[in-house]
Amino acid sequence: MAQEYFEISFRLVAALFAGGLIGLERSYRGRAAGFPTHALVCIASSLLMPVTVYESHWFHPAADGARATIDPTRMAQGIMTGIGFLGAGVIVKEGLSVRGLTTAASIWVTAAIGILTGIGFYFAAGLCTLLTLGTLSLFRWIEGKLPTEHYANFSLRFARDAAMPEAELRRLVAEHGFSIYNLSYRLTGDGEQFEYRMVLRAIGSQSSRALSDALKADRSVLEYRIAPASD
Repeated sequence: MAQEYFEISFRLVAALFAGGLIGLERSYRGRAAGFPTHALVCIASSLLMPVTVYESHWFHPAADGARATIDPTRMAQGIMTGIGFLGAGVIVKEGLSVRGLTTAASIWVTAAIGILTGIGFYFAAGLCTLLTLGTLSLFRWIEGKLPTEHYANFSLRFARDAAMPEAELRRLVAEHGFSIYNLSYRLTGDGEQFEYRMVLRAIGSQSSRALSDALKADRSVLEYRIAPASD
C-alpha cells in the first residue's frame, strides 16, 4: 500500500513539474495561458488516471457481475465534459487581453478532486488539493517575478521627403530595448507620406512608454502607433 501511495505521489508531482515547465515557457513568451494554467491542467489530467489504474482502492463490487453494469468512470467522463463548458464560461477576452484561463483550469482540477473524493480515493484527492493550492499561490508569485517577452505592432509615418532612414529607425528602436520583426514599407496619402510597419519585441513592458516619448519629441513624425500584439 505504501509503495502505491508513493507511486501516486510521484505521478502527480511529475505532472505538476511537466505542466509547470511548459507553462513557464508560455509565461516567458507573454501568453495568457501561462505557468499556473498549464500546471493545473496537467495535474487534473494525471489525477483522473488513478481512477482506473488503482480501481481496487475505491471500487468493491458486491457481486462478480456488478462491474459489467456499474461503471463510475462513465459518470466521471460526463462530469468533466460538463465542467468544460463551465470553464469556458469564465474565460473573458477584453480587447487584446484574456482573463479567466487560470480560473477555468482551477475549476477543472477542482472537479477532478471532487470526483476522487466522491469515489473515496481520499489520498490522491487530498494530495492534489495541496498541489493545486501551491500552484495557485507559489507559481503565481514565481510567474510575477519572471521576465516576460512583450510584442507590439508598430507603425510610423513621415512626410515622403522627410522619412527617417531605416538605419536610424533601427538604432532608435534598439536603444529602447526592442528587436524588429517583419519590417515593411509603404507609400500612403496619395504618395505624399512614407510609412514603416513592423512587430516589436522586448523583455518587459516598460519600453513602450520610453519609445513613445522619444517619438512625440521628434517633429518629423506625423503619426505613430504602438499597440500590444495578442497571442
